[in-house]
Amino acid sequence: MREQLFGKTLEELQALSLNLGLPSYTGLQLAQWLYKKEVQSFDEMTNLSKKARALLGEGYDVGYRDPVTVQESVDGTRKYLFPAREGKFIETAYIPEGNRGTVCVSSQVGCKMGCLFCMTGKQGFQGNLTSGEILNQYRSIPEWKTITNLVYMGMGEPLDNLEEVLKSLEVLTSEWGFALSPRRITVSTIGLIPAMMEFLNKSLVHLAVSLHTPFDEERRQLMPVQQVYPLKEVLKEIKSWDFGRQRRVSFEYILFRDFNDSAAHVNELSRILHGIRCRINLIRFHPIPDTPLESPDEETMNRFKDKLNAKGITTTIRASRGQDIWAACGLLSTKKLADT
Repeated sequence: MREQLFGKTLEELQALSLNLGLPSYTGLQLAQWLYKKEVQSFDEMTNLSKKARALLGEGYDVGYRDPVTVQESVDGTRKYLFPAREGKFIETAYIPEGNRGTVCVSSQVGCKMGCLFCMTGKQGFQGNLTSGEILNQYRSIPEWKTITNLVYMGMGEPLDNLEEVLKSLEVLTSEWGFALSPRRITVSTIGLIPAMMEFLNKSLVHLAVSLHTPFDEERRQLMPVQQVYPLKEVLKEIKSWDFGRQRRVSFEYILFRDFNDSAAHVNELSRILHGIRCRINLIRFHPIPDTPLESPDEETMNRFKDKLNAKGITTTIRASRGQDIWAACGLLSTKKLADT
């Protein structure tokens, strides 16, 4: 399989050009063709010499990959299936809402983290995606020009694939790339502390942390990562970081009936998040096989939200989208395809 150019940074494209005996400015020309214009082949890159196009065609591929299938929800959400390396697949969700179009991209095939509430975690881990495979989920869906926001909240733990995620963010936000505002992009993590701090140092996009309960023992039950990177250490690092006014940290909180939805949870959340300028996104639990967890009723969700807001923590309930096609939070999985 030929090496793909899509997803490479400007520095990588310049180095590649020099290795082929081409001028370094060829790298910038390639970046413009890959990220600014809609081309499918080297022959369309008309400001490159015939020699350059021939050399590129011998060893490289432009690198776009069309989705294999698409499913559409009754609410307009679409779920795309993309091929990944070695016969594996990933899922990507596109969520239209008024003037907003959000794409939820995957960063890994499966996931190592084993969270109790997540279908991707039940799939296990089959590999990391390249920067190109991550970006392809944005660029190769029909709605890509209407996308206003990107969230790295699909399959996988983004910061477990930090190098490729950072490369993809560089392409998305650089002037030579897609030139998107970092304020339109959010990367989620369960709290891998060393990778999280490197991510904060090397990017300007928003951070979302999967919290789900403020109590250590409960979090261990939900998320094995708590044994390695305890929540109090994650919050200590976040409190030490200056997010400024342009960058946001938020906390994802899936509500489970009679588990993490009590007044005691509200009070403890208020205590541990004190001093952090943040918001909480409450998420409905979408039932998955082989888990004892259940979703609370709507009244409990709203009461929990109101109590947090009364404590001064901006809290909203995330709209549940695409549940009927298994595209909602925690439901993405290609386990059946991975097992074939």
